[in-house]
Amino acid sequence: MYRIINELEIKRRCFDTMTYKKGLDYYNSHKIKDLKMNQTGDSFDAIVLGSKAYNVSIKFYESKIITDCTCPAKQKFKGDCKHIICVLIYLSRHRKDIEDFLYNNLSNEIFKAFENNVNTLIEKQPVNIEVIFEKDLYARGKISFKIGMDKLYIVKSIRKLFSGIENGEPVEFGKNFAFIPAVHTFKDEDMPLINFVREVYEIDKIDAQNSYYRAGSIFDGKHLILTSTIMKRFFDIMKERPFNAVISNQRYDDVKILNEDVPIEFKLSKDNNGILLGINGIEKIRPLNENGSFLFYDGNIYNVSEKQQKVLMPFYAIYLRKGINKINFKIQDKPKFESLVLPHIEKNGNMVIDDSIKSLFCKETLTAKIYFDKEKESITADINFNYGKFNINPYNPSKNITDKNAFLIRDIEKERNILDIFERAKFKIKDSKVYLDTDDDIFDFIFNGLPELQKYAEVYYSDEFKKLRLNKNSFGGSVRLSEEGLLEFDFSIDEVDNNILPQILASFRKKKKYFKLPNGAFLPLDAEFGSIINIMDSLEIPDKELKKGGIKLPKYKALYLDEKLKNSNISIERNLRFKELVQNIKEPQDMDFEIPANLKGVLRKYQITGYKWLKTLSQYGFGGILADDMGLGKTIQAIAFLLSEKEKVKGPAIVICPTSLLYNWESEIENFAPSLKTLVISGNKSVREILREQISTSDVVITSYPLIRRDIEFYEKIEFTYCIIDEAQHIKNPLSQNAESVKKIKAKGYFALTGTPIENSLSELWSIFDFLMPGYLLSHRKFVEKYEKPIVKNSDKNVLTDFSKHIQPFILRRVKKDVLKELPQKIETISVAELTKEQKELYLAYLKNAKGEIETEIASKGFERSRIKILSALTRLRQICCHPSMFTEKYKGESGKMELLLELLQELKAGSHRVLLFSQFTTALKLIEGHLKKEEITYLYLDGSVKSENRGEIVKAFNNGDADVFLISLKAGGTGLNLTGADTVIHFDPWWNPAVEDQATDRAHRIGQENTVQVIKLITHGTIEEKIIKLQKKKKEMINSVINSGETFISKLSEEEIKALFVM
Repeated sequence: MYRIINELEIKRRCFDTMTYKKGLDYYNSHKIKDLKMNQTGDSFDAIVLGSKAYNVSIKFYESKIITDCTCPAKQKFKGDCKHIICVLIYLSRHRKDIEDFLYNNLSNEIFKAFENNVNTLIEKQPVNIEVIFEKDLYARGKISFKIGMDKLYIVKSIRKLFSGIENGEPVEFGKNFAFIPAVHTFKDEDMPLINFVREVYEIDKIDAQNSYYRAGSIFDGKHLILTSTIMKRFFDIMKERPFNAVISNQRYDDVKILNEDVPIEFKLSKDNNGILLGINGIEKIRPLNENGSFLFYDGNIYNVSEKQQKVLMPFYAIYLRKGINKINFKIQDKPKFESLVLPHIEKNGNMVIDDSIKSLFCKETLTAKIYFDKEKESITADINFNYGKFNINPYNPSKNITDKNAFLIRDIEKERNILDIFERAKFKIKDSKVYLDTDDDIFDFIFNGLPELQKYAEVYYSDEFKKLRLNKNSFGGSVRLSEEGLLEFDFSIDEVDNNILPQILASFRKKKKYFKLPNGAFLPLDAEFGSIINIMDSLEIPDKELKKGGIKLPKYKALYLDEKLKNSNISIERNLRFKELVQNIKEPQDMDFEIPANLKGVLRKYQITGYKWLKTLSQYGFGGILADDMGLGKTIQAIAFLLSEKEKVKGPAIVICPTSLLYNWESEIENFAPSLKTLVISGNKSVREILREQISTSDVVITSYPLIRRDIEFYEKIEFTYCIIDEAQHIKNPLSQNAESVKKIKAKGYFALTGTPIENSLSELWSIFDFLMPGYLLSHRKFVEKYEKPIVKNSDKNVLTDFSKHIQPFILRRVKKDVLKELPQKIETISVAELTKEQKELYLAYLKNAKGEIETEIASKGFERSRIKILSALTRLRQICCHPSMFTEKYKGESGKMELLLELLQELKAGSHRVLLFSQFTTALKLIEGHLKKEEITYLYLDGSVKSENRGEIVKAFNNGDADVFLISLKAGGTGLNLTGADTVIHFDPWWNPAVEDQATDRAHRIGQENTVQVIKLITHGTIEEKIIKLQKKKKEMINSVINSGETFISKLSEEEIKALFVM
């Protein structure tokens, strides 16, 4: 829509200072010719006379103006040319004329619309219609109509009527009546029929338009010709509504559609040389379509079953050809008449038997009896169809027990169903029986065909045949937790020697459907058996172990084994100790653990559950990851656990955390558990040596990851009660010194605290579990093959589900929205900045250059060996987005993002909001610091250069209200700090991993926060930052899929994703 555009905005659009002056000269010289505007006023086209006539196009789109001109200058330079500027000046100075035109145009549009629709406000008169169905013997069915008010008129052209309805034009039917669409309408009950004819009319019209040659039309004057499909739809519409019909020139009123068989009578009587079959009523039948599914009979139309249709149509064909309704069947044709004709007429009409021959007809219920036997390597079946005293052998009539003078009315349909089962199973005929002689066919029949056969027949087995099938309940076993804490698992199959279990498993892995046991029995290797195999594989049980029985397993496999057994439907007995272990780990809140006295009333309900969960795991000798959302108090739950264990277990525990959190842990323990004697080991080597002498007299030793690396030779000699690692993502790389050092610590129990157990790949989670319970997730090589590759590369949902079940017992994760109903809302928004002109030119130039260099690098070194160069280029692009002076000191221009940030900070200060401002780049923080000084906005500053012992004072100062803004580097202050004094979080530059940003955000959005927290992410339009936001979304899906049992995720950036980042 056209909007006001002022001349200041016009000047900004010029590509140099002279363009505006030239455009103004053109305007004053009346160079505009033939200015056109569309009806909505958002598009203008003009011809502007210069050295020649140029076409100018201007479109208003929301807040943007899109312009174009055919002159060379517009194509060559950025910005608008003098011809466009001339037209923009005209639009600006003639604003009132344009708005008046638009007002008049819009009002006229409304007037016209209401003028056209005014008739719809008048109550229309419903007309009466009559539909007539017509069918001659050899012609297609057709329908015609009558229409009118008091008197009905023939619709001589259906096409003309519906054309008039379509175009709103009157259609005359005589001197006294015309159908006027604006005045007349149809009754509600007639609308399905009218809509049906309208649809046929529209299809016919399209067909006429698209077909140059047409043999004919569905419409023939007053008739609509009915094809089989159209007839079926017509009858379906009319099934609840009687209508008139003309059948073979005879009129019938109030004809109904009946969804049932015609009540035809089949009369059987004696003939000189056999049986006479009379079809009484066949002369009244008139098929209405080709296959006879619709039959006119005795004043109504029948939609008959397919079975009756196939029975009646042969008789009707004879009647039509010969004019007779009786057929003689000679006595020598008795077997065929008995098996082919008699069963069908008995089921598809009213069969009447003359009294003189009634005694010759026998009607008994069919009882099928089938006898199975095993003969050497084959199975045989003896099939008998019993009808009272009669017995029919379908494969050998000489075995039949019948009366040659009697007529047996057989249930051919049921007989056919039974024989079809044998034919599908590939049985062969031999003498009077059928047989199978291949293992595959025998197995398929026993386990698939036989259950279906039992629906129709009485089935009898010889003793030898019974041995071929093992029952489903043959599978069994037990799982026990011994007094010594050992997990023992037994599995067996009745009548199967454990020594051949490995062979059975091998057959299953080869995707065999069955295993033939030495005694000849078939063991189905189906999904149920597959679940047992799956358990064996999941528990890494070698096949040879099955021979021994009583398989010994690590106790930590108990919960996973229980889950797998639940899904197997195999009867496995569990002893009481095993059941208690599973229940206690799953429902720790029900455990009767005493809460430390000075923490009663302090711990929240969910924190008590977390405390009991740690206690329960410890009781059974397990480790675990407390993975609660940031800000939910993982530290206090761990402190409660350590406090409760003080009297129970003698000796020091060790807490390993990032350097920035050393004194935070000390402060929290002093606050919540002052009876615990803490020892922070920090400082230089000589200071640490002195402090280490106090370990034996301390309850909790607190040190950092860097210092553990340096002092591990000392620490690995000590046996601690518990080892707790905080921000456990610091050991995510299993090959890092952090991971290798921490895993050398000896302790009674191990626990990990982290809000982000997975940041990039599943191997990170493996590394943490390797610290907690080495071997639980296999070796790293096996873990990658079994879990990481199928999940990450193949998006295998079954493997993902299995993996989630494996880890869930030992990960406790709660999110804020579920446990802290009182926590204020967190509102996340993305603010987009436009690059300045100079900034954009620099960005695009570097992007083009970097793309070329990287493509060359990948071509020569390969993708993996080019990652460092790629990362460097991506970092440079991100720096330009923040402020180009971070990229090159020569840059003296402005930054669109910095301007947006300063506007935001001024606005937030005016609203008395307090801000945490995070950036990955300390150079960006220093730039922002300079601007804050100029703007007189108070601030505090924290990056990696601030000593850990000083951080607490800075945090305390901010929470006490000493500054409006807290500048924090993402790495130094993204974890462990409590900054609830802020109510706004700004991320100046997006980071690849959303979990890191969330951790930083939750410095403010955590327990103790009383205000709604606003989170603002600043990104630049059309740059790599927009793509980072998209990747963040995908990475969040990854994390949720594993920790919260979702479905799909991605891992590290692929080559395709990297290339997409460099697309301009």
